[in-house]
Amino acid sequence: MAATGDDASAMDSISRSPATFSAALAAGSQGDSAEDAAEILASVPKKPGDGGVETAEEATEPAEPDINELCTDMFEKMGIFLQGELTATCEDYRLLENMNKLTSLKYMEMKDISINISRNLQDLNNKYASLQPYLDQINQIEEQVSSLEQAAYKLDAYSKKLEARFKKLEKR
Repeated sequence: MAATGDDASAMDSISRSPATFSAALAAGSQGDSAEDAAEILASVPKKPGDGGVETAEEATEPAEPDINELCTDMFEKMGIFLQGELTATCEDYRLLENMNKLTSLKYMEMKDISINISRNLQDLNNKYASLQPYLDQINQIEEQVSSLEQAAYKLDAYSKKLEARFKKLEKR
């Protein structure tokens, strides 16, 4: 991660005068205070172009929060997350259960309708079977009517011939 702002200029001044920085570190490690190290760094002569940085600031890390509090917080949030996931899953299963119930009701209705249709079809077949002798009689009557019609046409044709002969004989 690149340093920016004041940190970048402090690092730049440190990299330009490593001996001075080492002396400041040595003074700090020998039990001197951070103020003494800052004085050593401040006494370093400036070079042209070193950005006008006179002192280096001590980098401090943020205080670590209590690990137990973080774990407790994480477990609480994980519990809330898992509870939400389980609730959503339960709701999905309830929806599926309701859909299955509705579907089974629809299939039962369709079954009842098909049973009624089957029963009605069977009744119609029975009625047709009971009407079959009458239909056979109608077919026989139709055949007889057709033969009578043919006989009537022949009789009509014969009567026309007879009439024509009678007229012919009458004229003589």
